[in-house]
Amino acid sequence: MARDAGDPRFSWGRVLAVLRKEFLQLRRDRLTFAMLIGVPLLQLMLFGYAINADPRRLPTAVVAAEATPMVRAVVRAAEHTGYFQVVQVPTEGEAEALLARGEVQFVLVFPSDFTHRLLRGERPALAVYADASDPAAAGPALNALLTLPRQALWRELTGALAPLRPGAEPFELRVHRRYNPEGLSAYNVVPGLMGVILTMTLVMMTAMAMTRERERGTLENLLATPVRPLEMMVGKILPYVLVGYVQVLLVFAAARQLFEVPMAGSFVLLSAAVLMFILATLAVGFTFSTLARSQMQSMQLTMFYFLPNILLSGFMFPFRGMPRWAQWIGELLPLTHFNRMVRGVMLKGAGWEALAPEAAAIGAFMLAAGAVALLRYRQTID
Repeated sequence: MARDAGDPRFSWGRVLAVLRKEFLQLRRDRLTFAMLIGVPLLQLMLFGYAINADPRRLPTAVVAAEATPMVRAVVRAAEHTGYFQVVQVPTEGEAEALLARGEVQFVLVFPSDFTHRLLRGERPALAVYADASDPAAAGPALNALLTLPRQALWRELTGALAPLRPGAEPFELRVHRRYNPEGLSAYNVVPGLMGVILTMTLVMMTAMAMTRERERGTLENLLATPVRPLEMMVGKILPYVLVGYVQVLLVFAAARQLFEVPMAGSFVLLSAAVLMFILATLAVGFTFSTLARSQMQSMQLTMFYFLPNILLSGFMFPFRGMPRWAQWIGELLPLTHFNRMVRGVMLKGAGWEALAPEAAAIGAFMLAAGAVALLRYRQTID
């Protein structure tokens, strides 16, 4: 053996021995092996099927006091573009409330005398209210909507009803971009960065906290103390709550001073949303710390969790542009609901009533993740 170890010649036998050892070690490290297979498959599924920068069939509220053939033709033409999924709403106030809560993306309001003025050649105005907080979601649909005056009524306005001037548009569109009238992407991206930064940093730091104890051999000392699992989790989490608030304050200050993002709502409500999201995120990190056996595994689990959060939460790509199954997954992620809360408070001035469903979703996730973390920690003690 000593002579073989000192042999200066290249040996494929020694290479194969090392190769066999590496494969055996990889097989024993099941979590790492799962990440090597799972991450590429996840990326393939998300980028191949779930990501769509041109969302279609966006919910659109239509307010029309009359149901004439002219009105139906305009609504039908809007649906045929593929960008609008129309629902009838009785009043303009109710439609704008849906727009503020994010339940619809657009509102079309026909004047009560739309058909009468149209037949008189007076070019009535069709009001369009768009939730422009995400310019990527609203932009293509608005561009498609601009073709309606020229194409929607070409069958109805023939003969004596045809416009006197060739090429004239029989009605006009008055587009009102709500919450982001200038279409600035920073208004959508910068508030979303709060949740993205918290997810990336807090999950990783919390996940590595317990595995660091295990690698250094101090976990056994902690297990020998009378500290209960809930007390351990609270003690590990509380320092990072302060860290999370510091990060949020830095992003908020940059949003206000550098990017001039408006703050239309309550800062107290925003702080409450941040606290809920921080606790939910830290519960996930604590769960990962009970699953991983090394800091490297903690980082792998963090990245595996971070990837669908950043892609399916509506931060990078329009949420309504994703297929239905991807939206269902996105609804399970706390970052999706936190982004809605932050943008709702900062851009729309949303109150607690509008944010309650999102807060309930984050609270349910937090309780579920905390229960799993406590259960896993008890198994570690046993």
